[in-house]
Amino acid sequence: MSRREFYRSVHKVFETSVERNYTLIVFGDELARREKYQGLNGMDAIHYYLVQKHNWLPSQVKSLSMDELHFLLTEDMHGWELPKEAVFED
Repeated sequence: MSRREFYRSVHKVFETSVERNYTLIVFGDELARREKYQGLNGMDAIHYYLVQKHNWLPSQVKSLSMDELHFLLTEDMHGWELPKEAVFED
C-alpha cells in the first residue's frame, strides 16, 4: 500500500466518523421536536431521551461513546433521514 493510499483510507475513516456523529446530533434535534423537549437539542436531547427511556442515570448516559449512543438509537433512527436543511454537498 502506498503512502497516498494509506492516507486516503485514514481520511475516509475520520470522514465517516465525523459524518456519523453529525447525523447523531441532528437526530437529537429531531428527538427534541418529537418528544416536545423544552430547551434541549442535539446531544442533550439524546442523553435526556435515553435517561427517560431506560431509567439510567445521567452520568451513565453521558459516559457513553458516540458509537455506543449510535448503537443504542439504531432502532429509533430506523428509516429516519437527515432533513434537507442539514445536508451539505461541499
